[in-house]
Amino acid sequence: MKTSVKLLLAFATAAAAIAPAAAQQVVAWDEAYRQADARIAQLTLDEKISFMRGYSSFFFYGVPEKGMPYIYLSDATQGVHMRDNLSDPTMVRQLERSTAFPCPISLAATFNPSLAYRYAEAVGEECRAGGIEVLLGPGMNIYRNSQNGRNFEYMGEDPLLASAMVAEYVKGMQSTGTVACLKHFICNETEFYRRRSNSIVDERALHELYLPPFKAGIDAGVGYVMTSYNRLNGEWAGQNADLIRRILRGELGFRGCVMSDWSSVNDTEKVVKSGQNVEMPGRKEFFGEVRALLKEGRITEKDIEKMIRPNIATSIAFGLYDRKKYVPALLEKFPAHKQTGYDVAAEGIVLLRNNGILPLAEGRKILLTGRFTEQIPRTGGSTSSSAEVLGYDNVTLTAALREVYGDAVRVVEKPSREELAAADVVLLSTGTIDVESFERPFALPKEEEAFIRTAVESNPNTIVLVNSGSGIRMGGWNDKAAAVIYGWYPGQSGFTALADILSGKLSPSGKLPMTIEKEFNDSPAKGTMPAGAEFYNKAPRAYNERLIQLYDIDYKESVLVGYRWYETKGIAPLYPFGFGLSYTTFELSKPRAPKAFPADKPLKVSVTLTNTGDREGAEVVQLYVTENAPTVLRPKKELKGFRKVTLAPGKSAVVEFELDRQALAFWDTQSRGWKVNPGEYTLSLGTSSADIAATLPVSVK
Repeated sequence: MKTSVKLLLAFATAAAAIAPAAAQQVVAWDEAYRQADARIAQLTLDEKISFMRGYSSFFFYGVPEKGMPYIYLSDATQGVHMRDNLSDPTMVRQLERSTAFPCPISLAATFNPSLAYRYAEAVGEECRAGGIEVLLGPGMNIYRNSQNGRNFEYMGEDPLLASAMVAEYVKGMQSTGTVACLKHFICNETEFYRRRSNSIVDERALHELYLPPFKAGIDAGVGYVMTSYNRLNGEWAGQNADLIRRILRGELGFRGCVMSDWSSVNDTEKVVKSGQNVEMPGRKEFFGEVRALLKEGRITEKDIEKMIRPNIATSIAFGLYDRKKYVPALLEKFPAHKQTGYDVAAEGIVLLRNNGILPLAEGRKILLTGRFTEQIPRTGGSTSSSAEVLGYDNVTLTAALREVYGDAVRVVEKPSREELAAADVVLLSTGTIDVESFERPFALPKEEEAFIRTAVESNPNTIVLVNSGSGIRMGGWNDKAAAVIYGWYPGQSGFTALADILSGKLSPSGKLPMTIEKEFNDSPAKGTMPAGAEFYNKAPRAYNERLIQLYDIDYKESVLVGYRWYETKGIAPLYPFGFGLSYTTFELSKPRAPKAFPADKPLKVSVTLTNTGDREGAEVVQLYVTENAPTVLRPKKELKGFRKVTLAPGKSAVVEFELDRQALAFWDTQSRGWKVNPGEYTLSLGTSSADIAATLPVSVK
């Protein structure tokens, strides 16, 4: 028996759910701006200047006696960060605890936009319980460089996947009344020297890779956008009028509030005139510089009013000035939030290799060793990191495995070769702790790699469990391991999900949201982390400014990122984008599509997915498009649709996609618009970017 699964697809979003364009907005934009003008007319000049910058580190300024309370902002994308460094901690009643969810790249690995909605909804509810009006997320920069210490906060390397997840994240977050903030706008794909890096990106790469996730979030109704630390083609993003006025507000139609990233701008006059609305958290010298600019006639009071107008209008549009600040009843939903975290971890875990050892039956003696047996792998390492979420009721790997396998699990910190060889099964935990402001080597420390090699050589039944925020080098041991599992940063319940997958209670269904290269020099970000990065990123601002004057660090980026790079350049990765194994097997058959693209309606594409194994499981059907004879450099293939489908053994489903012409388009630099060439195209259907089961030709007139 067959069922039918349909997916309506536009270029910027692959989400099946359709929600109102302005999620949880209570006042229309035109009316919000009208009311903002009336409020601004009541402010003194000093009050207007105060609205131009942040207050007490994580607040927007307010004048409560004039009906404009302070607005509290909090990190992070993967849960509520328990902020302990507010200048005035009495301004907000902090939550006593918050749920630690899996990191966003784990969410992206689910390839399930509906989970992104649930995930963000849960985080938004905890924000409302804790008096947080604006959540500084989702993070959504493109995974370009596996060394980037902040990849864990983002949604992978593909703009379509990121767009689908971001759109649903925004809708889920704002359904609770908490307003989301897209970050970091834009092309902030490295953490190395981020305060002086210059992203050199042409119009094609900007429009085809980096803008689509932001467009998806804006179309979903997001209220805030945060600019990035880097320069874009020579100008700092946070004071870049072309970027903010022409692209963000003009092309993307954003009407909400733009804020700078923390301490990311330095020219007050440019900030005022760029379209930036709030300098965060605000330099000490800011007030004096604004008054000096007014006195010299370089800015006017009207310029100040234009700058602060979107900030006030956005608070009005989302009802932030007129609602109850705390909703303690939402604390009762913590058990449901914990379940959501478990579900995301379970669907995001990626099985990369399995020689048949998994699922792991009970009755075998398990030697557990490695880095994260007693430690929850999370980013940050301290509460000063914006992404650090400590969680509660955290379940360690040891505890999760013993819940399933009992006393069969023996933890050995530093086993000898003899102990490794004597075990029925070795479970070896490895990975990294990635963090904002830093990049890390692609390779694990030498002693860590040597230990893994020793384990897989000593015992052929070694299962390697990897927890990391992005790819690591695995070439020295990958093909000798019995199984390899990527578990990301799993949150407080992720190891419970992992134990359920190891035991076979669940079948893995996660897919890689990025490519794992064999060696870092294979990647489009080839190179190594130069010495001095750690010192630089922690150096005082004055020192940073002096370095800015002395050096430039240019990152030249193109349309070839991730699998687009590897396939176009003919470089074989270790594991391709979209890859992930299951405990069952699937087959794609009977692909169908018209041979000619319709002139006035979408192209319908269908394929039959069948579970050919003996247990239930989920597979992600992926649709890629290739222009056969492009007139400009184009990737060998580009993801234009995906759908996750769960099937019982022996069951089939017809998976249907609808492609509009935008799915074939590239950004034409001459006309500065989207263009579809007439000619022949190939549609590829498969279960990863490299595992293509069927192709279909289609002509375009």
